[in-house]
Amino acid sequence: MLADDFGREVTGVRVSLTDRCNFDCVYCHNEGLGDTRGPMEPQDDEMSTDDVVRFLEVAEEFDVDSVKFTGGEPMLRDDLEEIIRRTPDSMEVSMTTNGTYLPGRAADLKAAGLERVNVSQDALDREAFAEITKAGAYDRVMEGVEAALDAGLAPVKLNMVVFEHTAGYVEGMVDHVAENDGLQLQLIEYMPELTGKPEWNIDIGRVHDWLEDIADRVEHREMHDRKRYWVGGSESGEDGMVEIVDPVENPTFCANCHRVRVTHEGYLKGCLNRNDDLRSMGEMTREEIRETFRETVANRVPYYGEYMVENGDGEWEINEEYIGA
Repeated sequence: MLADDFGREVTGVRVSLTDRCNFDCVYCHNEGLGDTRGPMEPQDDEMSTDDVVRFLEVAEEFDVDSVKFTGGEPMLRDDLEEIIRRTPDSMEVSMTTNGTYLPGRAADLKAAGLERVNVSQDALDREAFAEITKAGAYDRVMEGVEAALDAGLAPVKLNMVVFEHTAGYVEGMVDHVAENDGLQLQLIEYMPELTGKPEWNIDIGRVHDWLEDIADRVEHREMHDRKRYWVGGSESGEDGMVEIVDPVENPTFCANCHRVRVTHEGYLKGCLNRNDDLRSMGEMTREEIRETFRETVANRVPYYGEYMVENGDGEWEINEEYIGA
C-alpha cells in the first residue's frame, strides 16, 4: 500500500466517468474542475471502459480496496454496468448519482457488483429542488431512491449540500431519514473556494450543535475525522444516521484523507481542491499508470495545514513551498 510523506495511506480512489450531467446544480464544482459541462452526447475525451478498468487493476496492485464512481452524472455512461462488472473483486464499489436513471437500472447495477449508492437530494420541497438543480426531476429522483432500496443497495445515503438555499430544509431531511428505514443522510459543507458565491455560506458548526442536542448517540469516524449522529424515529425502532462532511479550513479532515481522484479525461489528482497537481496517465499503459500513481501519492499534501497555512491574522494563505512542485 502506498503512503505519502504525511503517513496517509491511499486506500480508495474516486473516478469521474464523465463531466456530462442532466442537472445544473448551482453549487456544482465538478470534482474540483469547475463548471466544464458541455454537450450531453459522449465525448472523445472520456476514458473508455478499458481505460477505467486498466487503471483500477493497477490500483488494486497497491492494495486500494474501494472505488467510488462519480461525474458529472455517471449513469450517462451506457457502459457503467460493464465497468462495474469488470472492477476487481477485491474493491468495494460505490457510486454518487442524482438518481434520475436508477429506475430501470438499479437492479442491473446491483447484479454487476455495485454495493452502495449516494443520491444527491438537497431538499424535500419540489420547488426548492428545482431551483437548486435547475431540473424538474424531483419525482424521478424519489423513484430512483426507491429503486435503489428495492434493488438491495441499502442503506442509500442522501447527499445534501448545506448552504443558504438549503439550510431551511435540513431539519425536514433529518426527520425523513430518521423515519424511513434504509436511508442515511450526508450533510456536506458548502465549499465557496471551489464554487464561488461566498455569500451563500453558513456556519456548519451550528448544524453540528443542533444534531448533538437531538441525537440518541454520536459516533466519531476516523476517516476524515467525521461525526455521525444517530437520530430516532423510524417505525422499526432503528435510528437514522446523519453524517457531516466539513472539509473547509479543516486540517484534521485533510490529515485523514486516504483517497486520490481520477478525472474523466484520465488525469490523476491528489486533492479535490487543487488542479495544479494533475498528472496525465498518457496512453494508459500499465507501467505508465503505475509510475503516475506512485508520483501522485508521493506528492500528496494535506490541503489545509500544509498547502494552505494560517497567517498571523488567522487567514489561510498558499504555502509557497508547494507552488510548482
